[in-house]
Amino acid sequence: MLKRIAPLCLAPLIGGTALAADDTANGWYTQGDFTPTQRVRLTISNPLDRARENSPVIITREQLAALPDVHELSITLVDPQGESRPEPTPEHFNRQGGHSSRKETHGRWIPYQLDDLDKDGLWDELFFMTDLDGGESKDLYLYLGDQHYGWEAHRTHAGIGTYVRHNVPFWESENIGWKLWFATDIDVFGKREPVLMSQHLYMDNLDGYGVGLVDPAWGSDIMQVNNSFGGGGIGVFEDDDNPNVVSRSRYTPQGPDDTGFNAGPAGDSRYAYTVLVNGPIRSMVQAKTMNWDSGAGEYEYEQVYTAYAGHSFATSRVTYSTFEPDNAGTDFAVGIRKHVGEDHHYQDGGVVISGAPEAIRNLDDEGLRENDLFVDYVGTALVVPKRYAPEYVYVPGFSENHAYRIEPNAERTFEYLIAAGWSDGVVNQTPEEFQDYVLTVAEEFNAPVQFGGAVLESKD
Repeated sequence: MLKRIAPLCLAPLIGGTALAADDTANGWYTQGDFTPTQRVRLTISNPLDRARENSPVIITREQLAALPDVHELSITLVDPQGESRPEPTPEHFNRQGGHSSRKETHGRWIPYQLDDLDKDGLWDELFFMTDLDGGESKDLYLYLGDQHYGWEAHRTHAGIGTYVRHNVPFWESENIGWKLWFATDIDVFGKREPVLMSQHLYMDNLDGYGVGLVDPAWGSDIMQVNNSFGGGGIGVFEDDDNPNVVSRSRYTPQGPDDTGFNAGPAGDSRYAYTVLVNGPIRSMVQAKTMNWDSGAGEYEYEQVYTAYAGHSFATSRVTYSTFEPDNAGTDFAVGIRKHVGEDHHYQDGGVVISGAPEAIRNLDDEGLRENDLFVDYVGTALVVPKRYAPEYVYVPGFSENHAYRIEPNAERTFEYLIAAGWSDGVVNQTPEEFQDYVLTVAEEFNAPVQFGGAVLESKD
């Protein structure tokens, strides 16, 4: 019999029907000799009236406050609707050994992460990805009990490496990657096949425009950033007389005007990077900007960039720890570069897309390469959620940019999404495909999967 022990959410548990342990729909999961007797039922729902695929789900530690204090190897996330794995072959065991997943019943364990974001030794978020029909509410289970089965290949990666003599953070999914060659404005790199490869960039110090000569699947850098916002960058609107001018931390009165980099870190803006999470299904980098004196205000902030398995977008959460403008009405700014020769443009509400045929080359390489690569299409996009009431602004400076103005809230924080696609990739190869993808993930970004509570159950 199934016995409900206690609710893990604020709402009290009301009623309930005992279920047989061998009930097909609600049967208890097993894997090899792992036969758990406790589980936590998680209820999630899709607020959209259409299906969504591979959607991120975040459940905080506070929302699972009554979860027993167990080691992470005593937690197994199972989708009861998933196809159970068969027993591995002898060949598989020879390669992967005793930690291989074993024969399952009543569902399939799915990749998940228990991520410690503040580095205090306690996990802060349970993260996983799932499919949901329109308006669907469904249950998944955290099965409790020590078991050591379950290799899972990483599908995202984050790292920090010394790249041409300066520290550069990287984060990537199988389709698209991002890096901060410049301290605050994003370079984008595309893959020709689903693959993780940024570790080769920073460990071997390979040129992003030339890695396709090492392995064509690794693709190429696909955007010239120079002095622009690149694939995503932030700043502040602080000049009422020039409402389409943005102040940015790497262009200050103290620094040189022609390098794209600041002066010395004691007297000018400085930066620090940390890998918070590294795969398998999301990877996160924290980037801190400190000691920024724009000449009309002093600011410090952190960004947390996240890449997601199977997707061509990343997200960023921005939090200002210091926001001391001299001028009233100073607002947040976030933008992307307008592609040179832009022939695909979309803007509506908090969504803007820019695309064009692209010459894949580095301006620092003039006269060095025999051939430049020309591709039919490179597109980048920026999405700011509706709840921040973003106002679109065209920024003609810094090589032309599409940007949004956001009024600061009490928390001095906001979020945004960036995405990219290119004609040499395996997805989002055309302007039409990329726009459809961006509008789909933008709608989901504005309406995330909802958590409906958790209940601890036991089997007598």
